[in-house]
Amino acid sequence: MYRVASPSEYLVITGIGIDDIKLAKKAWILPGQSYIIFDMSPVNYTFEVQAMSSEKLPFMLPAVFTIGPRIDDTPSLHKYAKLISRHDKLSSHVKELVQGIIEGETRVLAASMTMEEVFKGTKEFKQEVFEKVQLELNQFGLLIYNANVKQLVDVPGHEYFSYLGQKTQMEAANQAKVDVAEARKKGEIGSKEREGLTLQNAAKIDAETKIYATKREGEGKMAEIKVKAEVKVYENVREAEVAEANAELAKKKAGWAKEAQVAEVEAAKAVALRDAELQTQVERMNALTRTEKLKAEFLSKASVEYETKVQEANWDLYNKQKAAEAILYQREKEAEAQKAIAEAEFYARQQVADGEFYAKKKEAEGLIALGQAQGAYLRNLLDAVGGNYAAMRDFMMINSGMFQEIAKINAEAVRGLQPKISIWTNGEVDGGSNGAMKEVAGVYKMLPPLFKTVHEQTGMLPPAWMGTLPNSGSNN
Repeated sequence: MYRVASPSEYLVITGIGIDDIKLAKKAWILPGQSYIIFDMSPVNYTFEVQAMSSEKLPFMLPAVFTIGPRIDDTPSLHKYAKLISRHDKLSSHVKELVQGIIEGETRVLAASMTMEEVFKGTKEFKQEVFEKVQLELNQFGLLIYNANVKQLVDVPGHEYFSYLGQKTQMEAANQAKVDVAEARKKGEIGSKEREGLTLQNAAKIDAETKIYATKREGEGKMAEIKVKAEVKVYENVREAEVAEANAELAKKKAGWAKEAQVAEVEAAKAVALRDAELQTQVERMNALTRTEKLKAEFLSKASVEYETKVQEANWDLYNKQKAAEAILYQREKEAEAQKAIAEAEFYARQQVADGEFYAKKKEAEGLIALGQAQGAYLRNLLDAVGGNYAAMRDFMMINSGMFQEIAKINAEAVRGLQPKISIWTNGEVDGGSNGAMKEVAGVYKMLPPLFKTVHEQTGMLPPAWMGTLPNSGSNN
């Protein structure tokens, strides 16, 4: 589509085929391109700038600036098109931008001047503000078409100009009074002075004329020297102000360069931070992988160690079991109890890797097994004697050696009394019997003589279920 701008407008075109921006009065807008139209007419900005002089006296400076784009400079138009054109010229954004520049430069300039200099040099002050503000506006492509600085106004609470006006008025009134008095004085004594002075003036007039001529010549030279000095001072002040403006410009440029560098550093830091985060995630994943690998390795080692310890425990169990079987083989009556103890010991050794708690548990189970074995033994023994508790008790007493202890006690009691001693024998036990049966056979061999001796010494007879004693004339 074809677009045409009005005489006070410009087209700003961007998009395909345009590297930066394109300014035109009329142009074809191609697909993939966009455009805006901005007005070139200047705008009036009215401000009341509050500033402070070098004596730290505040004042208000009303000002009206007519500002618009610089139409005779293409680079300035490009700056304006990039930075300002998308905003309405009367918008708060543009107004705050222009106001900030004007206020800043006005305050800096006012701070370097006294209140009297600001008040008397309004024209110079206006020119200084104009130049410095224009210097700042150049970077936005703006031009000050007109600047009008109004009369300075007092800040409420600091009525400097009011007091200055009152002072001037009072000085004028006092001076008028002095002038009236001086006129009267001159009128009264004038006539008399004229008479005396007429004679004196005639003599002095030649000398005064020469003195006056010499004095005027000296005053002329002094005035010339003063003018030259004031010109030199003014030039120095101007040079200082230009240097200050250049320093301020360099300072702002340094600030902008600093902001750009900070932005670049922040961008670089952001990239580095993101790279560090990604690197951290990669390292975390690598750590997880290594952790899983180490877990697998440790698990394999633990499994191998567990199998090895199990085999060692099994071998230890085998050795302990054989030892226990040898002990049980020698002592049958204690077989189940010893076996339970051996099993408890085996459990304790087998479960060393699992902790002391498991060993204690197995030891308790061994004690329980021992008690169960003893209970089973007592139940079987009770069943064997037909449920006769007294018979079982007597057997247990015999088995525990209680009767032997009684016999020993009685033997000690009758020692030296030459008691009658009978020897009983039932022959040898079959050599093929095991050791436990020999032990039982030995106990049964000693029962008849023991019962006979007890009967002879005490008159007591053995229980009926164990048999009766033979006649006194028999030896077996």
